[in-house]
Amino acid sequence: MLNRKIAPPIKDAVEFELSLKPYDKYVLKNGVEVYAVNAGAEEVLQVEWVFWAGNWYEEKNMLAPSVNFLLKNGTRQKNAFEINEHFDYYGASLGRACYNETATINLQCLTKHLGILLPVVRELLTDAVFPEQELQLYQQNSRQRLEVNLKKNDFVANRLIDEYLFGFDHPYGRYSRFEDLAVLNRDEIQEFYKRYYQQGKCMIFVAGRLPVNLYELMEGNFGDLPLHATQPGEIIHKVHPASEKKYRISNDPNGVQGAIRLARHFPNRHHPDFLGAQILNTVFGGFFGARLMNNIREDKGYTYGIYSYLQNHIQDSAWLVSTEAGRDVCEATITEVYKEMELLRTELVDEEELMLVRNYLIGSILGDLDGPFHIISRWKTIILNELKEDFFYKTIETIKTTSAEDIQKLAEKYLRPEDFYELVVV
Repeated sequence: MLNRKIAPPIKDAVEFELSLKPYDKYVLKNGVEVYAVNAGAEEVLQVEWVFWAGNWYEEKNMLAPSVNFLLKNGTRQKNAFEINEHFDYYGASLGRACYNETATINLQCLTKHLGILLPVVRELLTDAVFPEQELQLYQQNSRQRLEVNLKKNDFVANRLIDEYLFGFDHPYGRYSRFEDLAVLNRDEIQEFYKRYYQQGKCMIFVAGRLPVNLYELMEGNFGDLPLHATQPGEIIHKVHPASEKKYRISNDPNGVQGAIRLARHFPNRHHPDFLGAQILNTVFGGFFGARLMNNIREDKGYTYGIYSYLQNHIQDSAWLVSTEAGRDVCEATITEVYKEMELLRTELVDEEELMLVRNYLIGSILGDLDGPFHIISRWKTIILNELKEDFFYKTIETIKTTSAEDIQKLAEKYLRPEDFYELVVV
């Protein structure tokens, strides 16, 4: 019998041996790859279609996100209401999202309804018509949202810091503008749709309790489409960073807070420093118990929260520090951030703090492996970034073995104030 007077032993997260459930791979007749993870206790699943149709491929600003948003707003057979009603009737959710390199359509539904819902997704990929009235409504709503958001300092800061790092002509530095919304036209939208959706590169990721005839369903609905497995012609965008490093922007004269962004260029996931930098970043500002939070929130009381993170694009990346602080302490906040950088460059992290960070990172990965949707998300990151399949296990090994000396060397290399762009929007 279990003796409840004796507490169970506490096991550090770093002692767990983690594994990533493998995927099954199918290739449709048209070459489109389908990656599937069959897991989960409930009869639900998720299907995600990934297209190389992000703003990396647009010739006019706002074209890629506009096409992605308007995909489900009308075909020759159904209007926007009928499309949404169809998915709602079966308790399903159909979303879409546009990123820098890719754009996605995401279906979540009961497993038993997959066969009924896939033909409508096919219809969106073959027969979307982008009605003029839907485009006008989209432009109107986007303008209104932009007018509201431009009054928010954090929104303005997020836009400008990317522009300073990459330049507005680069996809990573681009953002929505009124003049770009105004000149969107249906002909260009249909041409982008034809090139990058109807005849574009596509991958499909499926996870959940999968039906036994999954491959037949995918082949029957998508295997005959002119989709393909090859990437569009190579498009190169040069980075044009701003010449100045420090910016102070006045946006809201009556505001009580300022938005602070510090950012520098950083290599992508293929760089040998990437995994170690994730650990350094966690010590620095990557979670609630990190140094930036302990100093600037808990000790100084300048902010409710401050974080640092790696902005992980496919082609390039950036290292950012982000917070909102009282407008009278914005400069003091930046000073404290630089002090924490200096400490990491000059002093070794003690073993207790390093173990806390290791346990936090392993615990976060444990959470990410909870359920099939999280598992396929891990695989999607690996596959889309063209990483080796052992990337997951290298991540675990790096977390467990990176030393305080390794962290200090990375801090000396990457956490130098002169490399960071400074932006304060008040």
